[in-house]
Amino acid sequence: MNLKGLLPEPIIKPIKRIKYFIFGLPYRGTGRFCPVCEKSSVKFAPLGSPPREDVKCMQCGTFERHRLVWEFFKRKTNLFDGNKINMLHIAPEPFFEKRLKKAIGNGYLSADLYDKKAMVKMDITNIHFTDEYFDVIYCSHVLEHIIDDRKAMRELRRVLKSSGWAVIMVPINTETTFEDFSITTPKERLKIFGQEDHVRSYGNDFIDRLREAGFIVNTFAPFDICEKEDAIRFGIAKSVDEVFYCKKQL
Repeated sequence: MNLKGLLPEPIIKPIKRIKYFIFGLPYRGTGRFCPVCEKSSVKFAPLGSPPREDVKCMQCGTFERHRLVWEFFKRKTNLFDGNKINMLHIAPEPFFEKRLKKAIGNGYLSADLYDKKAMVKMDITNIHFTDEYFDVIYCSHVLEHIIDDRKAMRELRRVLKSSGWAVIMVPINTETTFEDFSITTPKERLKIFGQEDHVRSYGNDFIDRLREAGFIVNTFAPFDICEKEDAIRFGIAKSVDEVFYCKKQL
């Protein structure tokens, strides 16, 4: 049962903690390590349809891509150096939000068009912040939901400082991006795009869209970020996700 909307948040939170504890019991042990919650598991739980093995941390809820990008933040960026920055986190994942708030402080801002728990309501095709406002932008698995993704990319570039950087991630499901805006029903979108609220399937040409929007883009696969032994421990060794690290083309 989905309790969201039926019970107040102060009651839902402890219920969720109890649920994670109970369902996490079979996974207690060593062999896998989540770098986000910093807890060990004998393995990660399967997820997806058809199910992928070694995906979900039953201690905090992260998937492969979350653990991948967290390691990227720690090893390849200045995010946790203690410097004063303004960070925009779009469609915030709960397990990231509380940790980023603690690390960054008042400069952290979460935003979402629909999620009321985000700090501000925001349409990323029309961002109400001045040019070059943010030092860091993190936007993961959002653009595949947006009709005018190119406009959203241009807006992200506009509000990013010249000295700043952005991590923009999407699921890559095909060789060439496919979109058809006549496909509008959830059932059709599930069949064609793999999820009821997706409006396209991105391909390897996603990087071209970022470049067209004015970004310089570098990609990082799991073994570009950490050693094989760590990648296996973190459950990201078989991940097909890549981190798209974007700087502003001047």
